[in-house]
Amino acid sequence: MSNKPISYTLTKTDKQTGARLGELHTPHGTFQTPMFMPVGTQATVKAVSPEELKQMGAGVILSNTYHLWLRPGPDIVAEAGGLHRFMNWDQGILTDSGGYQVFSLSDNRHIVEEGVHFRNHLNGSKMFLSPEKAIEIQTKLGADIIMSLDECPPFDETHDYMAKSIARTTRWAERGLIAHGDNPKQGLFGILQGGGYKDLRIQHAHDMLSLDFSGYSIGGLSVGEPKEKMYEVLNYLTPLMPSHKPRYLMGVGSPDALIEGVINGIDMFDCVLPTRIARNGTCMTSSGRLVVKNAKYERDFAPIDAECDCYTCKNYSRAYVRHLFKADETFGLRLTTIHNLHFLLHLMEQIREAIKNDCLLDFKEEFYEKYGLNAENAKNF
Repeated sequence: MSNKPISYTLTKTDKQTGARLGELHTPHGTFQTPMFMPVGTQATVKAVSPEELKQMGAGVILSNTYHLWLRPGPDIVAEAGGLHRFMNWDQGILTDSGGYQVFSLSDNRHIVEEGVHFRNHLNGSKMFLSPEKAIEIQTKLGADIIMSLDECPPFDETHDYMAKSIARTTRWAERGLIAHGDNPKQGLFGILQGGGYKDLRIQHAHDMLSLDFSGYSIGGLSVGEPKEKMYEVLNYLTPLMPSHKPRYLMGVGSPDALIEGVINGIDMFDCVLPTRIARNGTCMTSSGRLVVKNAKYERDFAPIDAECDCYTCKNYSRAYVRHLFKADETFGLRLTTIHNLHFLLHLMEQIREAIKNDCLLDFKEEFYEKYGLNAENAKNF
């Protein structure tokens, strides 16, 4: 294990696929990879407590720099002792740079070499985010893993624009590294961009890999492009990435994309998907998605998933959870959220076990068949 704040140990490679089994070492614990990280945008994973997250096996969770910058503000979080103490989470925390939200939520953006001018999406006030500012905010927030500021162009942006964008992101990354310095408490990840252009993806990977980041994130995927395009990018990109550093695919959380990402050598994933669809009454189960609000579950007293041992499935029926949703009771969305997070965290446990036993492709085939993920409907799942 390295003496750096963030390091990675590769413990096994799946003989069938090259998928990686490893350990992510952080100042707040060592965690098994590949892993799924629940998203706690506002320093809380919606509808669940830190204690419940631990019980279901979560290790690292993600919080959002942009939103915490707006409220309560990084100074208040720092005064509380950092995010770990502020939100009562004593395991790993990762924060993004805030760049994605600047480009997706805010109007009137103006990108300059120094950074991005934009307006606060809550009150319209003028704001400015630079690579140095992103590091400053995240240093105050105190996460174990922080992100370098990148530009997040649409996947189908023109080749000419994307080429200029990745060059700017590299320059921003260099500035972020300088601002970060030799922080003994936080590891800084660089973000690889390039959209769907193979030449630009490879060029940006080479440029970023020449810089000494603690790990590398793949950005600009899972933003509306067909999944086949995402898998194509991963297929040629991950072999270029160093084997001794963690690889993080940002914003991916559907079961099929997790499995395919692992097959392509990814170690870390995050996504709001399981909590977002849970609040709409949609549950992931061993036999596919189940919309518990549907009328056919009105008198169904079976658990959401008979094969699941989460708190929800051990104690409550589909009929009861449906009733809670129909009655606008918040306990219903808590129960579906607990179930969906448990489902994905357990899926990652199964994936890790399959890598140990060199049978990941067999696991994928069995899972796809049971989940209803044939080649056609998997595209939009």
